[in-house]
Amino acid sequence: MLLENKNAVIYGAGGAIGGAVARTFAREGARVFLAGRTRDPLDQVAKDIGAGGGQAEVAVLDALDEQAVDQHAQAMVGQAGRIDISFNAIGIPNTKLQGVPLIELDAEQFLLPIATYSKSYFLTARQAAHRMIPQRSGVIMSITSVPSRMGISLTGGLGPAMAAVEALTRSLSAEFAPHGIRVVGLRPDGMPESGTIKEVFGIHAKSLGMSSEKFHEMIAGKNHRRRLATLAEMSNVAVFMASESATAMTGTTVNLSMGTLDD
Repeated sequence: MLLENKNAVIYGAGGAIGGAVARTFAREGARVFLAGRTRDPLDQVAKDIGAGGGQAEVAVLDALDEQAVDQHAQAMVGQAGRIDISFNAIGIPNTKLQGVPLIELDAEQFLLPIATYSKSYFLTARQAAHRMIPQRSGVIMSITSVPSRMGISLTGGLGPAMAAVEALTRSLSAEFAPHGIRVVGLRPDGMPESGTIKEVFGIHAKSLGMSSEKFHEMIAGKNHRRRLATLAEMSNVAVFMASESATAMTGTTVNLSMGTLDD
C-alpha cells in the first residue's frame, strides 16, 4: 500500500472529489481525517472507509476559519502524532458564479471564487506546514481545473481563482521544499460524477441552448481520449503524488485534462 502509516487530512471531504480522495487514500493505508462544513456527507464517507477496513475521523469545520483549521491540525497531531498529507478539495456552489458574461457579472461574484479558493488553500497549507516543518516531511495538495490555463467563456472568476491556486502551489513549494515538504496539485477537466460538475455543465449547456449530455460530448470531444477523467482516475493519481514514489515532484500541478491542454 502506497500510503501505509500516513496521516492525511482532507478538507472538503464530504464532496465528490474530497470523498473520492479520502476513500482511495484509506484504501492505500492512510489514516484519514475528514474535514468539512456539513456532517452528514462526512459521516457517509467515514462509514464507507470503515466498511472497507480503513480508519477515518470526522470534524466539522470551515476551511476559511484559520482558528478552526489551526485547532483541528493541533488536535490531529495530538491524536495521530503527525500530519503527513494535507489535501484541499473545498468547493463552492456555481449557480451564480458561472454562465454570466463578464460584462454583466457582479464584481463580488467575480471575486468570490478567487478569494475563497486562494484563502482556504493558503490557510490550510500554512497550518499544515507549521506541523510538517519540525518533522521535515509532508505533502500539501490542491485541486484546480482547466480554466486555470485556458480561456473559457462564461466561467466568471473561476479561471483567475484556479490560476491563483496553481501560482500559490509554486510559491509554497519554493519556500517549503528546503524543509522537506512537497507541494503539488491536480488539474482535471471536469469529472461528471461530481454533482458540482453536473451543475456547471447544466449552466453552460443552457447558455448555449443545448442539453447537458450534448455539452458533455462537446467538452469530451476536445481531448485526445474523447472522454473526461473519472473520480477514480483522479484519486489514483492523488495517491501516487502523495506517496514516496513521487518525491521528485514538487511545485507543479499534474495535467489530467486527457490532452485538452498540451504540457
